[in-house]
Order: sequence, then C-alpha cells, then structure tokens
Amino acid sequence: QVQVVESGGGLVQAGGSLRLSCVASGSRFNNYIMAWYRQAPGKQREMVAAITSGGTTNYADSVKGRFTISRNEAKNTVYLQMNSLESPDTGVYYCYINRLGFSVWGQGTQVTVSS
Repeated sequence: QVQVVESGGGLVQAGGSLRLSCVASGSRFNNYIMAWYRQAPGKQREMVAAITSGGTTNYADSVKGRFTISRNEAKNTVYLQMNSLESPDTGVYYCYINRLGFSVWGQGTQVTVSS
C-alpha cells in the first residue's frame, strides 16, 4: 500500500524557519511528482510547491524566495524548507504524490506561525 507520512510541523515565531519532511513507502517513487499543499482555516487547499522527478520545481507566488522544495530519491523523501515564515503561512501542510493520475495524500502536519 502506497502511503506518505509528513513530519516537521510545529509552532514558530514570524521570521523563523521550519523544515517539513515527507517519506513515501510502498513503491518506487522516482517517476512521481511530489508536492506540498497547505490549507489555512476557512480556506481552500492550495499548492505550495512541487518537484518533478527531473528536479523541475514550481512554487506558489506567495512563497517564492522563501520556501525551497527538494527530494532525495534514495530515501523516497521530499522536503520543504520554509524560511522567513509569516502569519499567513499558518495551516495544515499536506504531502502529495502523483504519477499518471494515481495520487496519494498524507494526513498533514500543522504549521503555526505566531506574530
């Protein structure tokens, strides 16, 4: 069974940093797109960052220059380094993987940025 598990969320002051990790299991993931989404209270889930197997990245405009997505194929892991965090970054962050229409979501990890 394919699954992904996030870790690394927490409470941080504005201007601080966090690194999220997502470990995938149950298959080989070298051909999957791996991404991070987030959902703030009362808002729709939105894409934060994504990375292809070839290393091409895509970011939401709101996080460009502050967040960096990366992946370690050998560890089936995708990371999200978040710097200069702001209150609007608060939300539940979800790991998402996709290949040819097959997708899996993680359970999410809470990130709270205090001002």
